[in-house]
This record gives sequence, structure tokens and C-alpha cells, in this order.
Amino acid sequence: MLKLAEQRPVLFVNSIAMRMPLPGRSSQPLRRILRKARSMARKVQRPVPGLPGFAVMTPVLLPFYGSRTARALNARLIALQVRLAARSLRMSTDVCVATIPTAADVVEHLPHRTLVYNRSDRHSAFPEADTASVEVLERRLMATADHVLYVSGELMAAERELTGDRAVFLDHGVDLEHFAAEGSPEPADLAAIARPRIGFFGALDDFVVDFDLLARVAKEHPDAQLVLIGDTTADLGALTGLPNVHHLGFRPYAEIPSYGRGFDVALMPWLDNDWVRHCNPIKLKEYLALGLPVVSTDFPEVRRYREQIAVAGTAEEFGEAVGAALAASASASASASASASASASAHGVDAAAAAQRRRAAVAADSWAARAGELLDLVEGPKTRAQGPAADDRTPTAGTPAPPAKSQVPTAEAQAPTAG
Repeated sequence: MLKLAEQRPVLFVNSIAMRMPLPGRSSQPLRRILRKARSMARKVQRPVPGLPGFAVMTPVLLPFYGSRTARALNARLIALQVRLAARSLRMSTDVCVATIPTAADVVEHLPHRTLVYNRSDRHSAFPEADTASVEVLERRLMATADHVLYVSGELMAAERELTGDRAVFLDHGVDLEHFAAEGSPEPADLAAIARPRIGFFGALDDFVVDFDLLARVAKEHPDAQLVLIGDTTADLGALTGLPNVHHLGFRPYAEIPSYGRGFDVALMPWLDNDWVRHCNPIKLKEYLALGLPVVSTDFPEVRRYREQIAVAGTAEEFGEAVGAALAASASASASASASASASASAHGVDAAAAAQRRRAAVAADSWAARAGELLDLVEGPKTRAQGPAADDRTPTAGTPAPPAKSQVPTAEAQAPTAG
């Protein structure tokens, strides 16, 4: 949406949650509630300097997700706020993009020409969700949307009967500049950890991450350090009790590449469950953009990258792949020293070439490219090639623009942790 806002005005409607954060069911519920309250108090913001076409609002809503009456009232309340915000920005609601099932109630009360449902996950399988209610909302969006976007071919195939030819595969992008090979210096807390480092950044959710597998990796490779970055929903005591495991906690998205550049091997240690089988982690492209060797458990979407990463079918294969990646990294490091042998130097050249191949694998996957594909879908390539109409001007701060032909309100899920 940030890239789309460079070409069309965008109103981003933030965090229509699927369930009330509660102790024992949600990670850090108090922090999430306070963050939501602060966000609602800010009203409509233009948070990105130099990008006045991108506006963000967090609507005021009633936190009674279990009540059908309250949900219906919330839908009308949120839709009213979105219409008022769009009017204040001199925008229409011609194109609505829903990215979470709870937006279904809202978009029904918004006048629109095109409804796009971004089906990024099977949200009804999310442990914190009210499964039955969320599944009804998912099916309603799949039935009414003009286009249903998928990042998982597996999920797209499973739901083909519900979506037909309205289903479109639109893969994730990656911020290539942010995750470039070179960047800010290594953070001090990471620099204090000896190399080699086996790393992971992202949400450490117990319904996604295989913590037993992580413990096995740490024990099988005692001379390497396992570095974990991200919020967690699990008790990591047994894992962090191992001498070579370091949980650094949450880090802002802006800092994530500087940590990733300090990894020698990056991991995607997923469980084998319904959620994972229908997912497509953004972090895979971020790891590849950094040029990192990646070891992943096996699931459908990752198989497209077998030439760039190691995909392990068993825990034993996973540990062996980590060992092979560490050995390759050690050879590359040795080749950089003045006393390195010709053989080690050759390994170093090979490692550099492999890193370049990984980066090349995602070179065409910028978010700008994905925004272009979305515009082609909702406007048509011919219309887009002609450029915005004379009235299709991006508003500047303090100077409202006339209504544009294609302006995009987006109902978005709770923002994920880094990765």
C-alpha cells in the first residue's frame, strides 16, 4: 500500500481485530490493548514524510467481539468513520481491499465499485480466533469479492470451488533496498555473541515455530550460537536455558536487516500443521534478499525455492542442512583471511556467488512490482499505462485533491512483529 500510494491515494484502515487480547490467550495483551487505544486516539494521520497520498486511521470500535449485535454495530460505526475520513481526504471508496475476515461486515456498508479480498492466510485456523465466526466471514468475502488474492497456491487450489476464476495468485514482495546486502553496522547486542550464528527473526508463535526442532539444532551444533529475534507466545525457558541460545526479544522492523546481516545461517523451523501448509512467510524473501543461506522445514510454498535454499523433510535432515550451511560459511570466512588457502578462497568465491544467486532470485519481487500488478488487476493494464487522469492527483498536506478514479481504502489485520 505504501508503494501504491506513490501512484494513487490510499486510506489504510488499521487493525480490525478478530478477538479481544486476553491473558493466557494472547501474547502481551496489555501492550496490545494500550497500543490500540493510542492508535485510535490519533484519528487520521499521514505518517510517512514525503508520501502525502498515504493516510492511516484506526477506527474507534466496541471491544465486544463475541456479540453479534455489537459486531453489527461496530460494522456500521467503522464504515461511517471510513466514509467521513475519505470525505475529509477528498477520496472515494471505489476500490476496497479487505485483508482480514472481520472487514467483511464493514465493506458491506461502504459504497464501492471493486472489492478485493487479500487472502493471505486461513485466518479461521488462527488459535486466538473464534473459528466458527471467522470462517463465516471468510466465506462471505470469498463469495462477494470481485478478486480474491492468494499468496499460497495450496490455499488457492483448496478454495477454487468457492472463488472460481476470481482467484488470483499475487505473491509477497520484499523491500529490496531495506534488505540490501550492505547497510547499518551490526547491533551491539548481536556483536557480543560469538560466531558462527544461526539466526531467526520474526514472531515466535507456538502454533507456527517448532521449538523442539530449535532445541535439537542448538544441541547438535554446540559450537554455533542460536539467535532468536521477535516476540513470543511461548515459554522459552527450556530453550534459552541452553548455553548457546540467545533470545534478544522484539526489535523494530527498521533494525531487522542489521541483525539479519549478522547471521551465518537463517532458519524457518515451522511445524507441520494446517496454518503452515497454507502460509507463505514474507521472511523467506527477506532472508534471500540479504543473501543468507536458509534452512527450512518442508511446506508447499517453500518448494518453489529449492534451488536457493535447503528444504528438510525430517528433523535429522534439518540438522544436517544446518551443519552443511555452517561449514560453507566457515570456508567463506576463512577465505577472507590473508592466510587462507587456495581451496578456501575457492569456497569463498562459491559462497559469494551463492549469495548473489539468492538475491537474484527475489530481485524482481519488489513491493513496487506487486503494487503494479494490483493496479493492473483493478484498473486494467491499458488504463494504468495511460497514467492517472487529470483529476487523479495525490493530495498534499493541507491541500485536498479532487476525487481520484481509483483510490484504495484498506482494512488491515493487527500489524505483525518484525519478519
